[in-house]
Amino acid sequence: MRLEKRQHSSAWALVLAPIGAVAFTLLVSALLVRWAGAPVGQTYALLLQGAYGSVFALSETLTRAIPLMLTGLAATVAFKARLFNIGAEGQLYVGALAAVAVGGMHDGTGLPVPPTVLFVLMMLCAALAGALLLLGPALMKARLGVDEVVTTLLLNFIVLLLVSLMLDGPMKDPTAMGWPQSVALMGELELAKLVPQTRVHTGLLLAISLAVALWALMKYTVLGFDIRALGANPRAAAFSGVPVTRTMVAVALLSGALAGLAGAIEVAGRTSYLTLDMSPGYGYSGIVIAMLAALHPLAVVVASVFVAGMLVGADSMSRAVGVPTFIADVIVAASLISVLVATLLTQYRVRWK
Repeated sequence: MRLEKRQHSSAWALVLAPIGAVAFTLLVSALLVRWAGAPVGQTYALLLQGAYGSVFALSETLTRAIPLMLTGLAATVAFKARLFNIGAEGQLYVGALAAVAVGGMHDGTGLPVPPTVLFVLMMLCAALAGALLLLGPALMKARLGVDEVVTTLLLNFIVLLLVSLMLDGPMKDPTAMGWPQSVALMGELELAKLVPQTRVHTGLLLAISLAVALWALMKYTVLGFDIRALGANPRAAAFSGVPVTRTMVAVALLSGALAGLAGAIEVAGRTSYLTLDMSPGYGYSGIVIAMLAALHPLAVVVASVFVAGMLVGADSMSRAVGVPTFIADVIVAASLISVLVATLLTQYRVRWK
């Protein structure tokens, strides 16, 4: 068996590929549900109802999707340039740490500057912190050929140790009864709610706006062309005049800034303070979302809502029919694999000898 490159991909193949991927995912998940002894139809209905079946369920799904959108965008722009950023988790935490340092380290007597100015400064510092954390591995790859997968992955653990140190030290909330959490942001710096009596906040609008902006940058700007050229063939891009190191630095700054903003928005929109368990793996999930979206910024929004819906809906489904919540992880993983295979088959045909 060998793979042969297709000269042209038909429109039907591009349409049927995601449909086949979804059908395969549902089939694999149905087998596992039956193995667990639960009815397949009821399980899927409860999963969808728990994720999208009410205002509260949809608001929880969208709330969970906000950081996933930003880390998904961070992975998308980095992977487009073949900069394999596995450190979005650490960049998210360092962005949250910077946001709390700017917006939470106060004496309770009031804000030193107008709230709007301090909020913008808080977001800029969070984006800068995430960008600088990725800049080092990007420069080491561009100049020394160091594998960025290793350096970005190891930086995640270093950042978590730093956060733990700060939460047990100078940034610890004295009113938290010994619980390791940071001081809280002032109320003026928290994001407004989109729907009353829910947790979904205006960070959703910011995340969608950033997805549209990134799509426009990739499609209509010189930097976007350089990023796509660098990802397609680095040697050919360098030969044709693309500034490889400068483009790599720009990608690192942009990707790290998006992940850092995810941490700041999560603090300002949902938690109001920083803890070590603030992220259940948003940085790593962003990689899955970027691959599900085929590295398309606008598709990242849809993939984020899908993944968040599976995670949120699995909780209510598990309580109702007794299926483990890990079925949501299986659905997400099977979706990723099937989408990758379907995408591969639209570009290559299988030849048997």
